[in-house]
Amino acid sequence: MYSKFIYPYFNFLFFTLLISLIYIFKLNLLFVNLFLPLLSILLMYLFSNTGNKFIHQFALNITAFCFILSILMFLLVDKGQLAFFDYQFSIFLIPSLNFDILLGIDGISLSFVLLTNLFIYLCILSIPTYQVKLYEILMYLFLLQWSVLSAFSVLDLFGFFIFFETTLIPIYFIVLIWGSRERKIRASYMISIYTLFGSIFMLFNIIYLYSKIGLTNYLYLLTLDFTKADQKFLWITFFISFAAKIPMFPVHIWLPEAHVEAPTIGSVLLAVLLLKLGTYGIIRFLLPLFPYGTLCYNPLINTFALISIVYTSLIAIRQIDLKKIIAYSSIGHMNAVVLGLITLNKINLEGAIFQMLSHGIVSGALFFCVGSFYKRYKVRSLKYLGGFMQTYPILSTIFLIFMLANISFPGTSSFVGEFVIFLGLINNSTFLVFIASLNMITGAIYTLWTYNRIAFANFKNLIIQKNFDCDRNEFYIYLILLYFLFLLGLFPNVVFELLHMSCFTIIEHAKLQIL
Repeated sequence: MYSKFIYPYFNFLFFTLLISLIYIFKLNLLFVNLFLPLLSILLMYLFSNTGNKFIHQFALNITAFCFILSILMFLLVDKGQLAFFDYQFSIFLIPSLNFDILLGIDGISLSFVLLTNLFIYLCILSIPTYQVKLYEILMYLFLLQWSVLSAFSVLDLFGFFIFFETTLIPIYFIVLIWGSRERKIRASYMISIYTLFGSIFMLFNIIYLYSKIGLTNYLYLLTLDFTKADQKFLWITFFISFAAKIPMFPVHIWLPEAHVEAPTIGSVLLAVLLLKLGTYGIIRFLLPLFPYGTLCYNPLINTFALISIVYTSLIAIRQIDLKKIIAYSSIGHMNAVVLGLITLNKINLEGAIFQMLSHGIVSGALFFCVGSFYKRYKVRSLKYLGGFMQTYPILSTIFLIFMLANISFPGTSSFVGEFVIFLGLINNSTFLVFIASLNMITGAIYTLWTYNRIAFANFKNLIIQKNFDCDRNEFYIYLILLYFLFLLGLFPNVVFELLHMSCFTIIEHAKLQIL
């Protein structure tokens, strides 16, 4: 009964203490942002017997503070100097061999740091306090947060591989333990097999580069001129690893299966964070290090991306499971991002990164909505859903907004991202833009049809919890996501100013390497 009075003071003292420690010891903000999730894994285990409510509040405080730190980095960083990496520090793995891993952020990685911290906070907020073994799932979430943040911040190929693979561990157990059906075992194995298959190629390339150069430091690799043969070989083998993560046709099968069997937070994290690691790897390593390979394989990758866009759109039309519809739609949007990444054009690159952020917000919100519907109906099949607008008008309206954003409705962030991508692509190939834009038409078909079935069809389920439209935590989650959806849609320069110098540097370096 005293929690309403105790927790606000506890939160205030907690934030004051952390800020004071950072100020007194002049700690690196990026280091603190990476260290807190790692420390929280241990703290969750130590606090496992203190009660779910305390553990849940503590986890919320940690993730909220990480998000505040990332906002501070955004406010304090010099936007004109983001061509260079800020907040750098090193992790010495083997001091005797002078083998260290450098970490730092530019405008691109900072935008994904913000996205990661935001959705980890929202995922923890969505977990009920009565969750069995709450501390275990929070430990996996903090491990995922640490590994994803590290992957977006690391400036070393070997370090990126380590964190790239570490993300597999928490998502594997989240699906395996907290999945909804028996097929969750199959889904978790598929995640592992497809990801590890791609990672073999990445590991082989890293070993090859280390044996040839003696270093895997990203900043040092930028100073080297690789032969055209090496660029072609390294580019396509690295791309196979990243394609499995995006995912692209024909290595996309694992994602719909994983989404269907995963719990709500598992689906959200898959769509928002893990898919971005593949495209981020292309941006960070393939474009600046092997630009000749980008030019050589551009027609091939465009072909596979278009196949993925058209194929997944057609498949989505035939689905009746809400999660599968969103999953296939997500694959189509991510492959549109790939089209923008590999053109070596600054406008396309900025648009692609913007669309990655927008895709995270929209897809994450849609999976949260599906989770809310499932909590009330206990089904996700369109055969058993209907009449939502009468029973849950607030949720239905929120779902409509995010469904419109999913088809790039003007005023939303998705519209800006796809418009900028197509604007840059039209100078290269009108045919490419035409085929890719068909995704918007097919997307509108299955999106509006799906919403019509859910919101306005006749009642299919008699077990309806009336007067339970939108609880407090759900309302906060959707309010935050709506804020960022329209912020990026109406004021996109907030992001573009952050990306401008970093994208300009990557493209200019790539062009110099080609010359």
